[in-house]
Amino acid sequence: MTPSVKTEWVKTEGVRPALRIGPVSVVLRPVMVAVVAALAALVLLLFCLDIATGESHIPLGRVVDVLTGGGTRSQRFIVLDSRLPRALTALVVGAALGLAGAITQSILHNPLAAPDMLGITSGASLGAVSVVVLGGGATGLLGTLGAPLAALAGGLLTAAAIYLLAWGRSPTGDRGVTGLRLVLIGVGMNALLLAGVSWLLTRATLQDAQRAHLWLNGSLNNADRSGLLPATLALAVVVVVALGSARTLAALRLGADTTRALGVKIQTQQAILIGSAVIGASVATAAVGPVSFVALSAPQIARRLLRTPGEPLIGSALTGAILVVGGDVASRSVFPADLPVGIVTAAFGGPFLLYLLVRMNRKATLA
Repeated sequence: MTPSVKTEWVKTEGVRPALRIGPVSVVLRPVMVAVVAALAALVLLLFCLDIATGESHIPLGRVVDVLTGGGTRSQRFIVLDSRLPRALTALVVGAALGLAGAITQSILHNPLAAPDMLGITSGASLGAVSVVVLGGGATGLLGTLGAPLAALAGGLLTAAAIYLLAWGRSPTGDRGVTGLRLVLIGVGMNALLLAGVSWLLTRATLQDAQRAHLWLNGSLNNADRSGLLPATLALAVVVVVALGSARTLAALRLGADTTRALGVKIQTQQAILIGSAVIGASVATAAVGPVSFVALSAPQIARRLLRTPGEPLIGSALTGAILVVGGDVASRSVFPADLPVGIVTAAFGGPFLLYLLVRMNRKATLA
């Protein structure tokens, strides 16, 4: 006879209510669930708006009709073949950058520890620009996969170099990588890599320099299915690693001694998680170019919206998608010219970075 499963509500004064079903208990966070649902709904709305926006505007109802299998042949061509790849690329790139930023900031306990601030994005940019400038008019498989693979290699090599240079003894005497040291080395590496990109542009032909310059501003104009596939695969890798290591990320926020007491191998887990974040940021950069400040801003915005002690993974991915897709909508509807989405996100992210610096300075002053 199968034993009955007992279901009960557990509520203690000052503690979140929990639902216990047999041996499984779940803490209920209705506000957090509501905010995540609202973010997901906003992503869906902006995604449809991105498809509707263009030289010929398509009503939102018609976009939804086409996406659900309706519409005329011409409408299906415009929505599915012409605009859908761009909107999907913006969605995937934003989610990958937001998730990569949440991972690095959680591990290093620093809101400035984002891939674009640490030089990872610049390393990916140097690799991709090298293919554009030195590869000339490469076609075929090299033309399709050359830039993404070079960007991935550049991001991974940059991350490995920064990690090795940041390795040393902490103030407590432990050997490893500290957040402040890694951020400082990353800022210096970022400047060095940007100088390398500028040098490559001086040696490029006019046509290659124009292509590279458009790409360096984070443009979705040339987004297609060939760049969407690698970015989607990279996002899948980051999602699997991040969600599978959610408990480890929570433990890493508690400090080295507490984390070791919980049985977590700090350096091994840091390397795995940072490696996954580098893959996501590098391939996302290869797909559309460096989209500035998304990986920096998205986790901090999501943390404030969800009121969590650390950077939330799902919330950061959704917020990153909102920033990129919303930036693409704004670049084509608010401004008179079709601006690269990286310019729009930089216009938003610059003031947000100043806000974070002022806030950190105030905390340090009060301490």
